[in-house]
Formats: sequence, structure tokens, C-alpha cells
Amino acid sequence: MGKILAVANQKGGVGKTTTAVNLAACVSSLGKKVLLCDFDPQANATSGFGLTERVRRSVYDVITGEVQAKDAILRTKWCDVLPAHINLAAAEVELASVEGREHRLKEALDELAPQYDFIFIDCPPSLGVLTVNSLVACQQVLVPMQCEYYALEGLSQLVNSIRTVKRSLNPQIDIEGIVLTMYDGRTNLTIQVAEEIKHFFGEKVYRTVVPRNVRLSEAPSHGMPILAYERTSRGAEAYQAIAEEFLRRNQ
Repeated sequence: MGKILAVANQKGGVGKTTTAVNLAACVSSLGKKVLLCDFDPQANATSGFGLTERVRRSVYDVITGEVQAKDAILRTKWCDVLPAHINLAAAEVELASVEGREHRLKEALDELAPQYDFIFIDCPPSLGVLTVNSLVACQQVLVPMQCEYYALEGLSQLVNSIRTVKRSLNPQIDIEGIVLTMYDGRTNLTIQVAEEIKHFFGEKVYRTVVPRNVRLSEAPSHGMPILAYERTSRGAEAYQAIAEEFLRRNQ
């Protein structure tokens, strides 16, 4: 049975989708069977794999019961993707009054889990029905975090949300790890925030950090993960190292 992880942070712009796309691709390159579920209405993870034009059925159709999850999956040379579409935004409203709405994604991914080693969910940067679905569906949460003051506030909100879900909807959920992104070791603020996170979360903080890297920013516009776009870049080396660290933690 594959492990399901939500890549989540309630603050936007912290490298969440970048981490979801590149970690999925790098873990797959290390010989694991990987599915990336794009559960963000912005569908950035879908476009990050160059799939926007190929989407006929999306995760929206899956959670609304229109199609089975296996029939919406798109194959890429890097990993499998359950794509998103802008119509996923409507699900927040449509599911609001539906009984058992928090379990729609879990039901879909539980069917797929036996076929994969790991399933990563790219969550929206907010706490609504979609993010709650992601937290109910996963066993663990991977938190990408930018080293700045506001990111600390976002992390505390996410931790509170995870506690709430753990109490009432998913007792097994836990934080798998925290990945420091957009890291600039030349600034005091980056170092201070990193130290504070390590003080509170200890071993859960990944040793490898993701540096600010132009190539990482460019790769999505070419519809490919950094491993394919510029394998020798600092960003590619960082995510490859994070993937190796991830597998050591999750053997």
C-alpha cells in the first residue's frame, strides 16, 4: 500500500508546488512508483508537467463522482499525475452541503494507493474544503517553508489545522518533515528563522535546503521538472538530495 503525503502550507508563495512537482519527479527517478495529485484549483502542478492541454478529466470529476480516479490519471516520463482544472474551485461551494465531503479525496486515493509507492498531494494555499480533504486523505504532511517571519505565522496556523483534523477526522496524521525553501544563507533573517524552526521541530527539519535558484523558477514555464530542465543546477541538486533524504526517512 502506497504512502500518501500532503504537500501543504497555508501561506502562498513558499515553493509548495515547486516542491511537490520536483520531489515527485526526483523520488520517481530513484526507482519508486509515484503519483502526484494536483488538488489546487490554480492547477500549477499540472502545468508544471506540461499537461494543461492534455487534461480531459481532472480530479474535480473524480471527487464529484463523474469518473473513477484511474481514468483521470495522465502518464508522463517522470511520474503519473492526477491533474487539476480551474473548475476545481467550484468544488469548495458544491461540496459544502454534501455529507461526508471531507472524505471524497481519501476514497479516490485509497483505490489508487496499492499501485504506487508514494502519492503526493499538492494542496491549495488556504484552509477550505479542499485542504481538509487533503489532510484527511494523507498519512503525513510535508511542509515547504520559506525562511521569513510571516512564514512562521503560516506554519503555526497549519500546525493548528493538523491538530484539529487529527482530533476529529484523521487520527493518524502527522508532520513528516519541513523543507526550507528559497534559502539565502547570506541574510541574518534566513539563519534566524531556520534556527527557530529547528529548535521547535528538531529532526523533522530536512538537512538539505532549497536555495534561491533562477532555473527552478524557469522550469515550470517549459512544462518540466528541474531534473529534466537543468539537471546540473543547484535547484536540481537540492531536490535530488531531498528525495534521497525523504526515502531514507520513509523506508
